[in-house]
Amino acid sequence: MKSIGMIGCGNMGSAIIKGYLQKNPDAAGLITVYDLDHSKVAELRKLWPGIKAAESLEELTEAAELILIAVKPQHFKEVIDEIGGRLNAEKHFIVSIAVGMPIDRISAWLDASSRQTERSAWRIVRVMPNTPALIGQGMSALCRSSAVSDTDFQEAIGLFKAVGRAVEIPEQLMHAVVGVSGSSPAYVYMFIEALADGAVAWGLSRSAAYEMAAQTVLGAAAMVLDSELHPGQLKDMVCSPGGTTIQAVAALEDKGLRTAVLAAVDAAAGKSKEMDEQ
Repeated sequence: MKSIGMIGCGNMGSAIIKGYLQKNPDAAGLITVYDLDHSKVAELRKLWPGIKAAESLEELTEAAELILIAVKPQHFKEVIDEIGGRLNAEKHFIVSIAVGMPIDRISAWLDASSRQTERSAWRIVRVMPNTPALIGQGMSALCRSSAVSDTDFQEAIGLFKAVGRAVEIPEQLMHAVVGVSGSSPAYVYMFIEALADGAVAWGLSRSAAYEMAAQTVLGAAAMVLDSELHPGQLKDMVCSPGGTTIQAVAALEDKGLRTAVLAAVDAAAGKSKEMDEQ
């Protein structure tokens, strides 16, 4: 098990570490964290006192092998510029959850900040998690540089399996991942809100409508994952001939639900591609 250093103790980074430690409680002593906001570090250490708090990025890079960079994209290069000169391509292994940061760009920044005369074989894993990781129900997709061994990769993917499901994909598919899981919790929240609004219009209380809508979405998603049946087959199982559900499905088709969702995924994926190319 590698020593882990996390830079940035925001919601997502903290969720990943908390989830990992819930499944690996004896690993707390292997974890070092750093954040400019010391209160976030203190909050994390209240839950897991064994975690070490680094006073500087230099201290963190000395203590850790796997370095999880969990800062906002606009601060990412600042972090690389500061730690690059202290990193060793053989010792250190970088895991990034920043949107719009392709592996080649991270590698080039590391070369520049470490003043390498030749490109190094940096071990980098790029990850797109999503916000349900905050409650241990996340979906993460990971891709890796060619220097990342299977052993290294299993260390990385283990962090994200601790807060949900995680899969490996080729990097060129990361934009599709943004559309289908990275951004899509927002679409689902809109759907739940709309379901509840419809029920409220028919007299149901707001609290009951939200509970019923959210639980139904949760249960339907679990049916897809657990039954391994095609979503269309599951939909057909609910649609009795001449019944209420088929009328509702017809209304959704008439209003363009599928077209709207396809457009949303395409818009998110397109923005992700644009950010990668900036």
